[in-house]
Amino acid sequence: MSTEFTIKTFDELTSVDVYHILKARSQVFVVEQNCPYQDMDEVDFDCLHLVAHQNEALIGYCRIVPPEFNTLRSNLSVADPTIKASAMPAIGRVLVLPTHRGRGVARQIMLQAIAFCRKKYGKKTSIILSAQTYLLSFYQSLGFVPEGEHYLIDGLEHVKMVLSVPKKVKVKKERTSDTSTITKVLSVLLFILAALFILGLLYLMI
Repeated sequence: MSTEFTIKTFDELTSVDVYHILKARSQVFVVEQNCPYQDMDEVDFDCLHLVAHQNEALIGYCRIVPPEFNTLRSNLSVADPTIKASAMPAIGRVLVLPTHRGRGVARQIMLQAIAFCRKKYGKKTSIILSAQTYLLSFYQSLGFVPEGEHYLIDGLEHVKMVLSVPKKVKVKKERTSDTSTITKVLSVLLFILAALFILGLLYLMI
């Protein structure tokens, strides 16, 4: 069964969309993880909401926080000036409903979110997220790099992770080997000798 994806601003979501999104977030982050916390926040209004669905039913979700509304900052910008700490989109609230796990849906959601960020905010824009540490290897497989110490959010251990743009490595052209140089010199000499021979024959014929 194919999975379809939609990305909408908060204002573009219908009341039914909002209901199913908040229901799924409550099911996963509050009930399943046994973590009573305030999931609904003011950030939702400024986010883009990516929904994975099958037969119009929500099976997975994440939200994208635009750079101008993102308060999550990267420390890597200190070591790497190409990373703009204040201009990063963030991906958060990543979830897949229990009955749809183990089928690569989470990876599809993240790839869709990353592709959208690259398209909307620029190919050279880094992306940040706050990952639960048990998902560290999953995000690393997507290219995210952990930074800083682990920290607790509502009793759950998290770590900041950043997906930077791979730097292009310039490949230096190999220097011409001595053998190639000698071959070229010999070719030039043979050409000169051949030309002199032909000129000599022409001179004798006159």
